[in-house]
Amino acid sequence: MTKSTSAPGPGKKRQSRIVLILLILFAAILLAFAAAATYVMTAIMPNVPAIDAVTDYRPKIPLRIYTADKVLIGQFGVEHRDFVPIDKVPPMMKKALLAIEDTRFYEHGGIDWIRAMGAAKSNLGGGFRQGASTITMQVARNFFLSREKVISRKLTEIALAYKIEAALSKDQILELYMNQIYLGQRAYGFSSAARSYFGKSLDQLSLAEIAMLAGLPQNPARHNPVANPKRAEQRQHAVLRRLLDLGEISDAQYRQAMTEPLRIKRDALQTYDTHADYVAELARQAVYDQFKEEAYTRGITVVTTIVSSEQEAAYQSVRRNVIAYDQRHGYRGPEARIELPLDPDEREDAIVEALQKRPASDGLLPAMVLAASPSVVKVETLAGEEIEIRGAGLKFAARGLSDKASAAHRIAPGAIVRVSRSDKNEWSITQVPQVAAAFVAIDAETGSYHALVGGFDYNLQKFNHVTQAWRQPGSVIKPFIYSAALERGYSPSTRILDEPLDLPGEDNGETWSPQNDDGVYDGEVTLRRSLAHSKNVPTVRLIRALGVDAAHDWLGHFGFDPARQPRNLTLALGTGAVTPLQLAGAYAVFANGGYRVKPYLIASITDGNGAVILENKPPKPYQEENRAISARNAFVTDSILRDVTRYGTAAAATQRLGRADLAGKTGTTSDAIDGWFAGYAGKVVAVAWMGYDEPRSLGGREFGATLAMPIWIDYMKVALDKRPEVEPVAPEDVMRDDGDWIYPEFFDAPELRTIDIDPALDEPQAPAVAPEGEAAPDAPDAPAQAPPAAPIPAPPPAPPAIPVSPATPATQLR
Repeated sequence: MTKSTSAPGPGKKRQSRIVLILLILFAAILLAFAAAATYVMTAIMPNVPAIDAVTDYRPKIPLRIYTADKVLIGQFGVEHRDFVPIDKVPPMMKKALLAIEDTRFYEHGGIDWIRAMGAAKSNLGGGFRQGASTITMQVARNFFLSREKVISRKLTEIALAYKIEAALSKDQILELYMNQIYLGQRAYGFSSAARSYFGKSLDQLSLAEIAMLAGLPQNPARHNPVANPKRAEQRQHAVLRRLLDLGEISDAQYRQAMTEPLRIKRDALQTYDTHADYVAELARQAVYDQFKEEAYTRGITVVTTIVSSEQEAAYQSVRRNVIAYDQRHGYRGPEARIELPLDPDEREDAIVEALQKRPASDGLLPAMVLAASPSVVKVETLAGEEIEIRGAGLKFAARGLSDKASAAHRIAPGAIVRVSRSDKNEWSITQVPQVAAAFVAIDAETGSYHALVGGFDYNLQKFNHVTQAWRQPGSVIKPFIYSAALERGYSPSTRILDEPLDLPGEDNGETWSPQNDDGVYDGEVTLRRSLAHSKNVPTVRLIRALGVDAAHDWLGHFGFDPARQPRNLTLALGTGAVTPLQLAGAYAVFANGGYRVKPYLIASITDGNGAVILENKPPKPYQEENRAISARNAFVTDSILRDVTRYGTAAAATQRLGRADLAGKTGTTSDAIDGWFAGYAGKVVAVAWMGYDEPRSLGGREFGATLAMPIWIDYMKVALDKRPEVEPVAPEDVMRDDGDWIYPEFFDAPELRTIDIDPALDEPQAPAVAPEGEAAPDAPDAPAQAPPAAPIPAPPPAPPAIPVSPATPATQLR
């Protein structure tokens, strides 16, 4: 019997073909990888850049400004970055990032081939999709490459990833990634992003917030929670789900994080715990003058002399009292108006566009009126929140809701108004004040700044009124005139005539008749009482007795610019020009016993490596080379200024602060154009000012005591909280006479006991004023025992400025 052989069946042939195809495919893949490897070795590797940028990482760290107690108040640089070592990164932050970006980061060697093959299978036509990139590959891309999606760039990226993995540990690579990557809102690195989006440090973030940040690297623009909150939330949920799937969080943690409401900082402006924008800008200017553009990338740290608690108290006081003044003077009407489209989408776009042009002012939010009646106003904010305002919240703007409201004041749909929310979560209509203000406080002994507020809102107006605004000082100049009188032998008990005075104008011009602000004339008053009650006419008489030149030149002892002070009798009324900072330095002379101080802001500057560039140690106080006036002159003038706060125009300060060591002076210029208060206590000197940039009256019932002094008082409540009262000790070269202080050498000088009261004494015997450096001529028929009036000494030179750096003096800061 013959055996028969059957042909292979269809199934075996099909299997053979599949095996052959797989072999061919495998061979093709091997050839492709071999070709790729050959190409990488011959064409890519020789051109791969050196990786010094990652092995010697020098991130662009912005310039940062701090208070004396190390509170961040400003940073300047294109890239906002906080370098955080990997061991300081919260573990959950690392887990969330790796869960969504590179789960096998600690297992692969730079390229996750398993993940890459999956990506290639799903996207054969486009090479590696971005989702296939490992952390190491992203480091390579961020440091060396563009985002162009071509094969050669991807191969270079792979080669760089291997070089990086060979040179650095996994933790080092992750540290680079977490500090270098851009995450939107000008934030580079996760620490900076935490502050930009949540106003927190990394270690303060909740799980929900961590998941939001971890979702940003894939596409910071698409997943930006400020610009695209819905997409950001979707991405956040994906991160949380991935963490749950990997067992990194529990079901309870997952549910809690999924429902946690997030408070995203929606304004583009960087905000800080302490408001000190004007301070930060002064410091920035000083550093930029030396380092130019490098100042913004070298990681320079500036520590100022500012005390954060006092700075915040000053800022809040300026805001509160400026708003209070503005509210006293009525509602001006909406800021602007637009036509609201009927189409809902177009309407929303129009609202957003209109409100974006008007930045918020720390709680004063721009809002679009959607509906308005005398009983309720409905508005929408830039955040899309619709608010109904009723009752007391409409009181301030009531004139704009009346049927008789003018077109300028009318509140109607399409009007842009300001709204604010109280601590009790109650909304009201308000407005941004037009009036300007300034406040500065310095140490009376060293001149170091404690606080500086250059205006109502730095983001609305960059002009620094503390250092740049030259304004008429009004009556705050008077103490320096009375100080000059002491030096000529007058005493606080010298009696002066307080009656109307008519003086001929220059060149036979119109008669000048100075008047007391309150229109009250008391006949005879002492110099002490005249200054305490800020009497104008007696002060004019005093300058006339001293001589204009002597009074004018005496101001130079306190650092005033002589060219900005008039050489005529109007000097008595403060018609010259000063800055708030200049006044603070001048009042410090009375506060510290007669010494000039030079205000300074910068305590130290260090570079990114911690090396000290500059260190300003507080100058040693009470150095005779810095003496401006005698100790007895400062003591007696201080005693008068204390009476200003006891029973004079500033008595409210003592009533509210409850201290016996307050000294100061109110000031109001003609027509109430400027309101001032300058004063000191506890070795802190502070000056407050309020006025319009385009000078106009602040109101007929407004004075320095109602405008500026409340700012000063509110600040001093904080600044003096733990400072003991300072009781001055009388110098040996003064004596008491009839209950007041007098210089002993002028005790037997009756012509110095009155001014303009006894014509027999005053007219022929008023002390003559000699040119600087010359002896004053004897008065006719002066008593033999009276010593000749001593010439007022020339002012001392200003102490030298302490430079910000050895190469660049910063005279504007110190």
